[in-house]
Amino acid sequence: MPVLAHISDTHFDGGERSAERARRAMDYIARMRTVDAVVHTGDVADKGTAQEYAQARRTLRCAVPLLVCPGNHDVRAALREHLLDEASGPGPLDRVHHLPGATVITCDTSVPEEPWGRLEEDTLDTVEAELRRTPADTPVVLAFHHPPVELGSDDTDPIRQRGEQRLAELVGRRPQVVAMLCGHVHSAAATTFAGRPLLVAPAVASTLRTDWEPADGAGGAGGAHEAPVMIAFHHIGADGRVTTHYRAV
Repeated sequence: MPVLAHISDTHFDGGERSAERARRAMDYIARMRTVDAVVHTGDVADKGTAQEYAQARRTLRCAVPLLVCPGNHDVRAALREHLLDEASGPGPLDRVHHLPGATVITCDTSVPEEPWGRLEEDTLDTVEAELRRTPADTPVVLAFHHPPVELGSDDTDPIRQRGEQRLAELVGRRPQVVAMLCGHVHSAAATTFAGRPLLVAPAVASTLRTDWEPADGAGGAGGAHEAPVMIAFHHIGADGRVTTHYRAV
């Protein structure tokens, strides 16, 4: 029964504030009795520089696998080289992670130099091939940065994931997919996509208000940047059901 710690939108910028908030999240995760992986759904860095990823690498160090999806603020080549210690390259950063009791597929929705996202055909081909060879009783979680639906945010709905029709069709006919994880919205949220849970991590760096909240709703009097650091924990049960717990730390 795997447990995934889910963080997003750390926006490392070389400063102490972003690093301190991320340290708070990682310290809390380190004290958990059971966590099988940490999933980071993008915008690791704020401008995608080598220095920002070096800061992220120091701060996000953990005893379990760190599974990373690029976001619209990330730069693929620099993320590969300076965070993941891989050869630099411009192509989508998609990975399949086989964990005890579940498979997590991290997908790259980033579009270089654009704020909105999409899954490239090669990425969807990778997902489809992996699902085809995954046993029906093995839970699969898809993770990406941009949500493929509108979530009631004037800030992020216009720059959500586009061209989601093939993803919806693919998920709809593959029962192994028990949930999808994303970030980008800077707000803890839960909805559905293609009949499955779509679970949005709160941003570590800051919290954005929804359109219907009062002007001081997200962060109190101090504003969005003073809102608590938050983490999502996803528990995958023996029956494949996903239960999510959100924590402010």
